[in-house]
Amino acid sequence: RNGGVDDASAVCDQVHSVLKLDADAKVFPSSTGVIGWRLPVSNMIAAIPEAVANLQRSSFSKAASAIMTTDAYPKARSVTVVNQSGETLGRITGIAKGAGMIEPNMATMLVYILTDMDVPDLQSHLAQSVNGNGSFNSVSVDSDQSTSDTILLISSSQVKKPESISERVWSDAFQAGLKEVCTSLAHDVVRNGEGVEHVMKISVIGAPSEALAKGVGKAVVNSPLCKTAVAGNDPNVGRLIGSVGDYVGKVDPDLAKRLPALIKINVGGETVFKGGEFDLDGDKEVKLTQYMIDTKQSLAERFPPHEKTLDITIDLGSGNYRSVILGADLTTEYVHANAGYRS
Repeated sequence: RNGGVDDASAVCDQVHSVLKLDADAKVFPSSTGVIGWRLPVSNMIAAIPEAVANLQRSSFSKAASAIMTTDAYPKARSVTVVNQSGETLGRITGIAKGAGMIEPNMATMLVYILTDMDVPDLQSHLAQSVNGNGSFNSVSVDSDQSTSDTILLISSSQVKKPESISERVWSDAFQAGLKEVCTSLAHDVVRNGEGVEHVMKISVIGAPSEALAKGVGKAVVNSPLCKTAVAGNDPNVGRLIGSVGDYVGKVDPDLAKRLPALIKINVGGETVFKGGEFDLDGDKEVKLTQYMIDTKQSLAERFPPHEKTLDITIDLGSGNYRSVILGADLTTEYVHANAGYRS
């Protein structure tokens, strides 16, 4: 039985027919929603002619709004790609949806990126941008991966490489622009997470491997105790060192034995752990609390009032690898949103 596949195929076939596409043209399906329930295929097919009739070229904003579910606001980013002389080469524009069930590989995200640049091997470019520090595969709102996700990169190939620049310059300029769009949209997805009031930016440095650096960052942003402390503007840094030790102890017991003497942790510019002991006092506690309050965003705002992050740097003192992970706090609003998701 291929119920879900058959449903998606039926919708795609109807889109193909109404758009009068060439026989070899492809229609790419994306979906999100409650897992386990069939799509309302008959309703979707009936709506396709009207949707096609409303297609327009003037703005991407309606599409950004149309794909929203529990998102508080539409997410769109665009960059003009230029060469070293400032000459315009092309444009890259992307939209995204996603607010809950967010931890890549990838997440409950729908991301569509369009460009006019004729660039070969788009898949490799996209893989580099998705896996980069602070991009889609380095974020987590609630540590739950999804059954449904899409990042689609499409080029109209209308803008060709100028003869005056090399293939390498053309490719590198495109990659830089694509990375900017992906990283910005990834930040937007975390900031717009369900009930999110703080965005945590965990910079792990001095790691013996990239995998361990990323794992440490994920351990912090996925720790319920760390997330709830941040939600409450409580600088309970013992939870922070505890989550690091828990993870390292599981994946590298030998390093875990040496780690207390090696690790240094900084929160918002204040050192809280070094030389095997905590570095805390009353004045620092007040500074850290105020820092957490200052990085908080109001859920009452339709759009984010700022793009501040709660910055935590973890130096493992054990190598040259690093990683940047973005995460979110865990608020009562997140619990309410997901406890009543189907009601």
